[in-house]
Amino acid sequence: MKRAKVYMHKALAGILTEDENGYHFEYYSDYLKNVDAEAVSLTLPLSEKKYESQILFPFFDGLIPEGWLLDIAQKNWKLNPRDRMDILLKTCHDCIGAVSIEEII
Repeated sequence: MKRAKVYMHKALAGILTEDENGYHFEYYSDYLKNVDAEAVSLTLPLSEKKYESQILFPFFDGLIPEGWLLDIAQKNWKLNPRDRMDILLKTCHDCIGAVSIEEII
């Protein structure tokens, strides 16, 4: 199982998980109580329910670098190009924009 903390503007917003049943994203209840809380994506609106998908959520997949930058990351870190969650965990700690990902080890 692979897990990641998802931050929104440096505030811990939720947890992204990959397991044998697919992908899951859930907002932290403390984050949802914050009056300034923002959804990490329009496709993942603020909710107490757990989001589930058989593929990596398109929003998170869209954070992964492309082209030559992805090629460099895959070669330097010996990443499997088909393991999108692993690529996300290794390359999206300091993304451009409001969202960042931190692997839970």
